[in-house]
Amino acid sequence: MGRANGGTLGPKRVLTATAASGIYGLGEIHRERIAGNFSTSIPVEYLVVAGGGGGGGGNGSSHGGGGGAGGYRSSVGGEATGRGGVLEHPLPVFAGLSYVVTVGAGGTAGGSASNGGTGGDSVFSNITSKGGGQGGITGGTSGAGGSGGGRPWNGTRGLGTTNQGHDGSNNNSGGNGGGGGGAGSESVGGSGGSGIASSVTGSSVTRAVGGGSGADGAATANTGNGGNSQNSPRTGVAGAAGYVAIRYPNTYNAAASTTGSPTITNVGGWRIYVWTSSGSITF
Repeated sequence: MGRANGGTLGPKRVLTATAASGIYGLGEIHRERIAGNFSTSIPVEYLVVAGGGGGGGGNGSSHGGGGGAGGYRSSVGGEATGRGGVLEHPLPVFAGLSYVVTVGAGGTAGGSASNGGTGGDSVFSNITSKGGGQGGITGGTSGAGGSGGGRPWNGTRGLGTTNQGHDGSNNNSGGNGGGGGGAGSESVGGSGGSGIASSVTGSSVTRAVGGGSGADGAATANTGNGGNSQNSPRTGVAGAAGYVAIRYPNTYNAAASTTGSPTITNVGGWRIYVWTSSGSITF
């Protein structure tokens, strides 16, 4: 009874589409490993940064709010995480399973009479970073997100998400709006909050910086930075798309396959995979 497949713990499980996407509860993973369906798990460190929020529009005499940075989650040893975060544990993955990677889009730019857009969520397996909050138009409301959008002139700021990012600035004086929150700090005045530097690929890069209010210039691609609410013209700037990187010791085999055209390197004893567009990885 219960040994049709030769097992002593009941019939051997057949992987479903859900299981093949790496969506397991811890108890289910434990049962599968006891049943002998998987090899030893691989400890994967990750950096998952969501898309930044777009900056809000202003008018002739006042500024909108800066867009909030995309949420920032990391398990990269020795590095920081977003607001209040304790460094997360590496994610155990298993040979033969496919894991989804989603790179969140940056929020759209606010026009002269419109809010910026909320950034898109970024995902690796069951790790989700929330998109940055929109920067609101003058007199409007900025959005919550990984980090919140800054307060527009005569408006309301957005709040950040614990362990992912900070609140937007509450600045509201002389027609100036507030900057969007960053992963590293809440914004001060019209400046965007600071980001966090990571060397997950071997080189230090700062990501998830909040967008400024009354600041010009575009957000750097695939950083999850929030978009500015510009001084001239009085329109918002789009937030930057997000970023997903994973790495694991090169004593383990290379991935069996990937989609989404990740950059793949083998540096400093790590196999490193970086996505700037959505895809997947099968170990």
